[in-house]
Amino acid sequence: MNTLSLPVRMPAQDATTRVLKRGERLLEPDVYLLPMHGVPAVVKDYGRYRRTPLAPLARMLVRREARTLRRLRGWRHAPRLMGRVGGLALAMEFVPGRPLSEGQGDDGTLRRLRGALAGLHAHGYTHNDLHPANVLVDSERVVLLDYTAALRVPRWLRRAPLLRELRRSDLANVLKIEQRITGRALAGRHASVMAAPRWVTAVRDVWKRFYHRFKGRTA
Repeated sequence: MNTLSLPVRMPAQDATTRVLKRGERLLEPDVYLLPMHGVPAVVKDYGRYRRTPLAPLARMLVRREARTLRRLRGWRHAPRLMGRVGGLALAMEFVPGRPLSEGQGDDGTLRRLRGALAGLHAHGYTHNDLHPANVLVDSERVVLLDYTAALRVPRWLRRAPLLRELRRSDLANVLKIEQRITGRALAGRHASVMAAPRWVTAVRDVWKRFYHRFKGRTA
């Protein structure tokens, strides 16, 4: 993998650093735009968890996303991995463009978004966290961001019910984005994609209760 020689720790923030997002939720990183060796880089930094009980989980998230981006190297719909900064930060190329949430996408953009999702599934991955802020748009391409929750599926498991549901959920999220942008109601097959099976709703409810309880204990 071609990566820059990155520092062991995050560079000190100065006037050239732009804060893109402050992590506010549990295990949510701070995100910066800063130069590294003269190259603009987007850095996801979990450094505030250093020396806390959550540090091992934060390192695991960094490793997982780095591994995913490494395997997607050369795919035009994912940012290029530049490398890990120590164990608690991840550096990626800066992709010019705007999040889909900042503007109205046209039909061509939405077609490219569907194509990008189909390509991700063809690579054996489900994204599992698609929403407008995780879709970057420029004049030539759509880039999917944030692979923290992405799951790589072995070929022999891709027809398993749970994995089919994860792919359906990805597509449902894309259709929600389309519906929000265009204002058009969904019908037919697309409407059926939006309806989650009962067992999925039950599992999701159990997970949400567990997550909120865990978050309350660690706050």
